[in-house]
Amino acid sequence: MFAPADYPDLLVGLGQPDDAAVWKLDDTRSLVITTDFFTPVVDDPYDYGAIAAANSLSDIYAMGGTPFMALNVAALPPDLPAEISGQILLGAAEKAKEAGVVIAGGHTVQDKEPKFGLVVTGFAELGKTFTKGGAKVGDVLVLTKPLGFGTTTTALKQEKVAQADLAEVADWMKRLNRDAAKIGLEFGVQGATDITGFSFLGHSWEMAAASGVGFRFEYESIPFTKGAFNYASQFIFPGGASDNKLYFESHVKFTKGIAEEAQMLLFDPQTSGGLLLAVPPAKLGGFLNRADEIEQPVWVVGEVVEGDSIEVV
Repeated sequence: MFAPADYPDLLVGLGQPDDAAVWKLDDTRSLVITTDFFTPVVDDPYDYGAIAAANSLSDIYAMGGTPFMALNVAALPPDLPAEISGQILLGAAEKAKEAGVVIAGGHTVQDKEPKFGLVVTGFAELGKTFTKGGAKVGDVLVLTKPLGFGTTTTALKQEKVAQADLAEVADWMKRLNRDAAKIGLEFGVQGATDITGFSFLGHSWEMAAASGVGFRFEYESIPFTKGAFNYASQFIFPGGASDNKLYFESHVKFTKGIAEEAQMLLFDPQTSGGLLLAVPPAKLGGFLNRADEIEQPVWVVGEVVEGDSIEVV
């Protein structure tokens, strides 16, 4: 039977709700490892591969690590044309190259529906990793990508999406969280997570609970993609949005006046979403200035407070 005490070099594992496992290598470095894969969220195979790669790499960035090597994990239909599977792999390979990561191999099986992602390894400086349990009362909560990916890609599946909205969301999903993580490390961030399938509020709650604090968000400060409210008003959401609401809503208090569809956008599952960073208040000015210098989008969306719940005002 697994006992954490038997593996003292396993710094982050099953006992924490974090985004990747962390293993102490020596007195200065730790190894960070993760895996993720999913079915297509867009029709273009190249974009699908790039999004899947960016999403897999994100868990390393969410821990404050630097990825260096990856393996493909693919389940593909036997009758899928070779040019389509080739474009999926090419999109992932070029996104990995952008991140400075080598894809060194992988494994493929047959399946009726395509599934693709990466196993990723990275390094982190010992004692400087981000964790979900690192947020402190007074920290400022900063988000690095807008929300609305799930509702928009579901509109695609229902053939109701505007191409401009889909293009915007695809660009965001392909964007690496590398620069956001670098700024976080530079300015002393200790608490962080990336916003993916459990939604903005689900991952926020994991972070708040692990840190033993409460979060307060200002709804008007939270960024959304251009088409998000249009699709939300039609109640176009993936099934996971309702699952997230059912599971996490008991931990969330909404101010009166926030409509149901607006609330649901905060439970909307994201693919390759941004980082949520708990920035020390004394370093917020420097953090925002550096983000502006390198053209890294950031939005101040709330603060860490005393308590044991999330409030959206």
